[in-house]
Amino acid sequence: MVLKILNDWFKRSNKVERLWLLAKIEFKLRYYENKLGLLWALIKPLMDILIYYVVFQIIMQQNIPAFASYLFIGLILWNFFVESTTGTIQILSTKKYLYEYSNMNKLEIYVSTLLSNSIGLFFNFMMFLIFYNFLEKESTGLSVQNFWILATFLNLFILALGMSLILSTIYVVAKDISQIWMVFTSFLFFLSPIFYKLSTFKSALPRFEYANPIAGIIINARRVMMEQMSPDFLLMGFDYAYAIILLIIGVIFLNKLGSRAAEKL
Repeated sequence: MVLKILNDWFKRSNKVERLWLLAKIEFKLRYYENKLGLLWALIKPLMDILIYYVVFQIIMQQNIPAFASYLFIGLILWNFFVESTTGTIQILSTKKYLYEYSNMNKLEIYVSTLLSNSIGLFFNFMMFLIFYNFLEKESTGLSVQNFWILATFLNLFILALGMSLILSTIYVVAKDISQIWMVFTSFLFFLSPIFYKLSTFKSALPRFEYANPIAGIIINARRVMMEQMSPDFLLMGFDYAYAIILLIIGVIFLNKLGSRAAEKL
């Protein structure tokens, strides 16, 4: 059933162009009324990095090599996941007009929203590359291993899409899910190696990176971009398994509960 839904979705014509157009429009509208415009997509992660750098490197003295870059890549991946999941919880309500009065199906709306967030992720990643390779004193430079970041980004996209589908369809019947998810992500933030030294994280929570796909994605992103190593393939396998399972569950939920959105919302 799930494969049939996905297969039908991919076969329709002009889908890529339509999704990309919607993604660009949504990305521009997000910052349209702000005087600094698209710069806000870059300023926010930089301000986060400054705050955490002062707290964890200067005050708490964690002594992590290239800590600003270590924080940078961790935060941009985390922010993409949180923005993509929290921003789509009410999507069946806020974008009801798209699936009721056009020939778009609901899955396309989710994908276009995540593509819009991916544009911001791309800009932030470009800033990371410039910072790490030209300004970071402890940079190890570029490597062929860097190309593995594409597999890491795809893993993150699938994970975020799966969770978005699950959360937004649950919202149809249980509005409290938005508050529950907010609390859960706040908890998960401190259970991910975003600003901790990896050895400290593993010592405090042994093997927990295999239970937390966001932790695994961040760890592998740092391996391929900052340590010039190939990803931990076992860890990546776990992360992809989590992402695909959640996506399948999300598609099932959308098929079962999505049809009730127009009545309930």
